[in-house]
Amino acid sequence: MQWQKISTVLLDMDGTLLDKYFDDYFWEEFLPQVYGKQNNLQEAEAQKVLYRRYRSVEKTLLWTDLNYWTEELDLDIIGLKKQIAHLISINPHVIDFLQFLQNQQKSIYLVTAAHPAALDIKMSKAGLSGYFQQMICADELGRPKEDVQFWNSLEERLGFERQRTLFADDNVNVLNAARSHGIRYLVHIAKPSSRQPARYCDEFTSVSAFDELIVPSADPITARRN
Repeated sequence: MQWQKISTVLLDMDGTLLDKYFDDYFWEEFLPQVYGKQNNLQEAEAQKVLYRRYRSVEKTLLWTDLNYWTEELDLDIIGLKKQIAHLISINPHVIDFLQFLQNQQKSIYLVTAAHPAALDIKMSKAGLSGYFQQMICADELGRPKEDVQFWNSLEERLGFERQRTLFADDNVNVLNAARSHGIRYLVHIAKPSSRQPARYCDEFTSVSAFDELIVPSADPITARRN
């Protein structure tokens, strides 16, 4: 990273800053168990029903809308997330990286697809909110992050310079949308979950953890000379 040329850093939350295991476990295992008990279904059958519903709203705001799923499934989704909030954890070297960005005097923003209620639960557990100038949910801008229009709206809101902005995410579709908008520095997180192997991507700078982006000196120009 040419840190001296970067002024704004945009960071995804789930799978980037936070271990995606929490969300994978919630939607793929815990929720099917609860839904199956409520509807007298075996867990495998409940998974099939829920996966079909998940796919029907993928890449839309409904996928992460906890109020939508509460109504659709007749379950207290927010309450259920709180039940397993102890599984929320920060990915390796995230705090080191955020402190590095602060030392470099970068503007730091959290840009997440998570529903505002999910953001509150996770930030209460992770304690990262103090690092960000703002935390923005896609729900606030009315578009999913995979939609290029989301990035137009985000730029209008934050006023960042595309050529001086870095964005990190574990979702290649979202990174492609950011690239279409013209954001110059794009980082793919290859290991979003502690329970899955790293899966690197050839299209973008791809790292398994944020320590790979931290230069050994607080002065990026000095670090480049060395």
